[in-house]
Amino acid sequence: MRTLRARTTGLVVLVTGLTLAAGALLLVLALQSRLTASNDRVDRTHLRELAAAASAGRLPDPITDVGPEGVAQVVAADGTVLAASANVTNAGPIADARPGAEPEVHSVVAPDDDETERYRLWATTSDGPDGRPVTVYVGTSEEAVTEAGRTVAAALLVGVPVATALLGVATWLILGRALRRIDAIRDEVDSITGSELHRRVPESGVDDEVGRLATTMNRMLGRLEEADTRQRAFVADASHDLQSPLAAQRAELEVVLADPAGPGTAGLARDLLAGTAQMERLVQDLLYLAADDDGAPPPPLLPLDLDDLVLEEVARLRPATGVRLDTTRVSAAPVRGDRAELRRLVRNLLENGARHAATTVTVHTRVEGDQVLLDVRDDGSGVDPADADRVFDRFHRGDPARARSARDGAGGTGLGLAIARTVARRHGGDLVLLPDGPGAHFALHLPVCG
Repeated sequence: MRTLRARTTGLVVLVTGLTLAAGALLLVLALQSRLTASNDRVDRTHLRELAAAASAGRLPDPITDVGPEGVAQVVAADGTVLAASANVTNAGPIADARPGAEPEVHSVVAPDDDETERYRLWATTSDGPDGRPVTVYVGTSEEAVTEAGRTVAAALLVGVPVATALLGVATWLILGRALRRIDAIRDEVDSITGSELHRRVPESGVDDEVGRLATTMNRMLGRLEEADTRQRAFVADASHDLQSPLAAQRAELEVVLADPAGPGTAGLARDLLAGTAQMERLVQDLLYLAADDDGAPPPPLLPLDLDDLVLEEVARLRPATGVRLDTTRVSAAPVRGDRAELRRLVRNLLENGARHAATTVTVHTRVEGDQVLLDVRDDGSGVDPADADRVFDRFHRGDPARARSARDGAGGTGLGLAIARTVARRHGGDLVLLPDGPGAHFALHLPVCG
């Protein structure tokens, strides 16, 4: 089975080997080029010195200072060798060039004692002591440069594979150590079941990519555990809210069945209708949140007066609550929105305030700049600071012991404020809890219409 470790190591070895091989080739070529250029500078200098000596009639014989790999010769126009280096003393002219005053270079094969060598030979023409032209040759064996290149290439031929192999081994070991940590994370995550979301993957404490991966996985598991806890709590709450009216309806139906001619038929119908309305409200809220989770498009936004919706919902709620609803500060609040959704938002806010108020819920609408503001403030005990960040979470219930009634609706299951904020954001606004008690103060912001 091909593993990430093997593929990565193979890729590193391949890329490194090719890079080092190309670098070695360039190094050998650069070395040979530098050596050739250096020899050329020395030979051209020696060439000018010999030409000057020939003109002055001071030619040394034999010619020295040419080095063990060099050659030098001064030849008259008739082919007579006037001076030569020791390795070509008994040889004739080593070349048959006809250079001008400017030096030119040739590649020639010439004697070297008892052997022959290929030389990179510089040639120039100069005046002899008698005024007749002479040809001056100075060169260096090309074999010297080639041999130096071969020596370096041989060393690199051993060094490059060894370096590549060592890098491959190091990469294999380093990747193995890193991937063992990833395998530990994978094995732990793979073993976590839906009932074990409290478990976490091992963290090494090293602040690298794998360490951050482990931290991220643990944060994800924490969110999953929290979501699972909320969902389980919601299922329990929703089951309770559905069970209570169902149990009451069943008891009333059993009473009627036990005494079909009794006087409680009309009251039974009213109670059944109230219980059915409560269950219907709960189911509608659940369907609304499910549709929003599925990415339902926002509804068409039409001009409407938010203050009218507030006053209508206050009028609906007044007969059903024992607290005072103060609307003296409700003023014009034109917005663009969906009437049904904004009505649901306002209703949830008002019912939440009435549920927790001691005596009064104050409602205030106004326009500030390009925003319409709706404030709903109650004079109750307020929101526990520990719940302030979670009050808009779905299924959150700050006070599990609070009483439920037919008017609790979605608020009693922890959905009312979550739905209210969802509606606000679908309309381009937001709903926040302001920490300026006493009591709870919810502030709605929506774009102004016009």
